[in-house]
Amino acid sequence: MSTRPLRQPRFIAPPNAADILLIRHGESAAAVPGLRFDLMDGQGDPPLAPEGQEQAERVGARLREEKIDAIYVTTLRRTAQTAAPLAAALGIEPVVEPDLREVHLGEWEGGLFRQKVAAGDPVALRMRAEQRWDVIPGAEPAEAFERRVRAGIERLAAAHPGQRVAVFTHGGVIGAVIAAAAKSAAFAFVGADNGSISQVVVDGSTWYTRRFNDTAHLPDEPGLA
Repeated sequence: MSTRPLRQPRFIAPPNAADILLIRHGESAAAVPGLRFDLMDGQGDPPLAPEGQEQAERVGARLREEKIDAIYVTTLRRTAQTAAPLAAALGIEPVVEPDLREVHLGEWEGGLFRQKVAAGDPVALRMRAEQRWDVIPGAEPAEAFERRVRAGIERLAAAHPGQRVAVFTHGGVIGAVIAAAAKSAAFAFVGADNGSISQVVVDGSTWYTRRFNDTAHLPDEPGLA
């Protein structure tokens, strides 16, 4: 047996694992009582707010020196708008991955979700307590949401063995991915900040959580720096 001192090793991804950066879209337009966001396939599709555009620029500046092999967005425009600065800097055309779109909020789509949560609606309180989006009337069933998110991640991992991809997606999706990797409660990782970076390494059926809600590139309050 060697007597050479052994330092603690750093994490090294398995050779054919996919390194997936999960970037939450920048802050989207404010929800105004009495008005609804435009819908895309039944889901609220607001554009980025000015603060969200700033966050998008900061994400691009943070990641432009990284080796990134592909960029993915969802069907909702706030993800494409957030990805745009990085895509332009790297000269990569984003690809749409529909299965990583946000959870469908049923009757609370179009901005009503924010208003119900802010008002402390009893259904919103029950949603948090039970850790299920589908207590909202007409919302996507929890198991169906988890299944499609897993399918989307597995599809990206299969397409990019040994590569790093940047996925511009949504808070609910990021929460579902990290919860699946950590085998945690469903809502344990819901709440990633706008413009934050999370990371999983996918090696077949083994998912490694490498970071969650990295906001080192963002000011404490959007628009103040």
